[in-house]
This record gives sequence, C-alpha cells and structure tokens, in this order.
Amino acid sequence: MEHDLSERKKQILKAVIDAHIACGEPVGSKLLAAKGQIALSSATIRNELAELTEMGYLMQPHTSAGRVPSEQGYRFYVDSLMEGYDRTATEIRELNDLLTQRTRQLDRIIDDAGRLISTLTNYPAIAVRSHPRSQTVRRFNLMLMDTYSFLLIMVISEANVVTKTVRSQIPLTEEELKTVEQVLNRALVGREPDQLTLSQMMEIEAAMGRLGSLMSPILKCIYEALRADNRSDLRVEGVDRFLEYPEFSSVDRLRSMLEMLSNKQELLEIVEGAQGDEVNVYIGSENAADQSGDSTLIFKTIMVDGRPIGAIGVIGPCRMDYSKVISTVEQLSRGIAGMIRAQRMLPDPDKKDPP
Repeated sequence: MEHDLSERKKQILKAVIDAHIACGEPVGSKLLAAKGQIALSSATIRNELAELTEMGYLMQPHTSAGRVPSEQGYRFYVDSLMEGYDRTATEIRELNDLLTQRTRQLDRIIDDAGRLISTLTNYPAIAVRSHPRSQTVRRFNLMLMDTYSFLLIMVISEANVVTKTVRSQIPLTEEELKTVEQVLNRALVGREPDQLTLSQMMEIEAAMGRLGSLMSPILKCIYEALRADNRSDLRVEGVDRFLEYPEFSSVDRLRSMLEMLSNKQELLEIVEGAQGDEVNVYIGSENAADQSGDSTLIFKTIMVDGRPIGAIGVIGPCRMDYSKVISTVEQLSRGIAGMIRAQRMLPDPDKKDPP
C-alpha cells in the first residue's frame, strides 16, 4: 500500500513510530514539531496525522491524545520505512564472543544465542533446536528384571538413551535374552523401522527362537523412542522481561503471554512452517500463537546446506525496536550457520563437551 502515502506522510509516520517505540506514549503534533525533524507547522502535522489515522496507519487512543501506530502502521514501517541499526561497541563484542566460541555442541550454541538475544534486545527470546527427521538406534541392551519382564535400553545418541520396560507372556532366561539382544544389534542398529519388510521381520522373529513373540512390543518401543527424539525443542529465555513493558502491566495481558509461551507446540508450528531464508516478522494478529494480538514474534531459521538446524528470535510488544531486533536476529543466525560450516559441526549432538 506504499502508493497510498506521499513522502511527507511516510516521513511523519516514521517519526511517530520511532517516537512511540522510544517513549511508549501517544505521539502528538506538538512533540513532532518540537523535535525539529519535520520542517512543518504543528497544524500541518496535525492534519497529516488525522489522514494517516483515517487510512488505518495510526490510532488515537483518546479524543485529546496523540497517535499510536496500528498493526498496519507497524507492518508498513517494517517493510518500507525502517532504517538499519548501528551497534554499540559492547554489542559487537558480545556477538563476536559467541560467534568465535569453539564449542562443538550445537545445542549449547543455540541456547547461548537465545540468552544473548534476550540480553541485547531486552525482550524474551526463543531458541529452537531442530532434530534430524531420520533417527535410528545405535545400540540395544537388554536387562532381565524378573521372569516375565526386562529393560530395553536404546542408545539413540550419546546424549539420548531411552529405556522401556517390556513384559513377556512366557518366562525369560538371561541366556535367551542375550540372544535377543544380539539379534537386535545385528538386525536393527542403524535401520529405520519403517524400512523393514514383512519377510525381514519374520527372519528376525525366527532368529529370536522361542522369544520371537517379543518382536512386536520391541518394535513398538523403538517407534515411540524415535518419534519422541524427532521433535524439535523450543526454549524461552528472559520471560521476566515482559514485566518491564507497560503493555503487559495488566494481569490479563501478562497471563495471555505466559499461556502462549507455555503452549510451545503452536510456536514450534509457526517456526517450522516458515519458508525461505529471511527474518520472519509476525505483528499482532499475524502471530497465530497469540490470541490476544498484543505481541510481535520475530525469528529466523538457521540454515546449513539448505537444511534447517534451528531458529532464534524474540517475542515482545508490538511497540518493539524492530531495527535492532531484526538486525540482531539476522546477524546471529547467519553467524551461527557460518560458524558451523567453518568448523564442520554436525547438528546431531552426539558428542558432549566435558562438564
């Protein structure tokens, strides 16, 4: 809708949004004229503010009050008016400190990036760690518990060991259970259960001998373990920063934000559904995870060789320092991707750093 606005209207709209982001109060014509950034009379500015309000870019909370940006105004600001952000020396140092770490574990880097973004922007941050869609068990161990049950221990990675209790309809011996363990390690390690054919399953059952009936419950346990490990993990940093903004001073609005953050699945669906390699900005009602429409969600997927390995971003009020947030998210996500390529780190956290 850029063709709807003259250059003068764009200048005034930008000045209003910049001032409102800085002070959090409605902005009037006298304030804009006093700042000296707009070489127009207070009356002329007032007329332009009225027209911008009629066009939907601004809102007037009260009859005698100044204007505040609407969702439409923020969207136009982000798409067309926003200027680049100049970092302070401290911010540059903190960003460089993270991006020059020699940590080999990707999960830790993404979590650290979330904490740093929250610190630099003063908004709550999200850090998403994507797990590979294709997972397999690396090793099986079986441990007899009693005559009719045993522990099935599945090593998916060094950082993820899943244990399930399996019950049998027939009595078990340690010797027979050792045979089943050997069969599982020989036939199923490194293989996806979905790729097993019926004939292969029958061969595995036959190799288990008298305990072939355990094949079905064991496969069920493997499916459950691998499906759980495939889910992405979303963490939120700096939730208490909501308290610093008057937009969330009411108990109801704060509760709405906390409920949104507790329902991580909706946020994950938004993040995982994002397309392309750009910074995503969801303002107000565009953020489907927030039913109140009072927040903005900004994030960027971290891509390595065309594959998403995670995402970082922030959640805050619609009155957000968009230039700073977008610049920070962009730089960190690209920096992490570049660091991974340079160090040839793998997104699978198989190796842990020593404590």
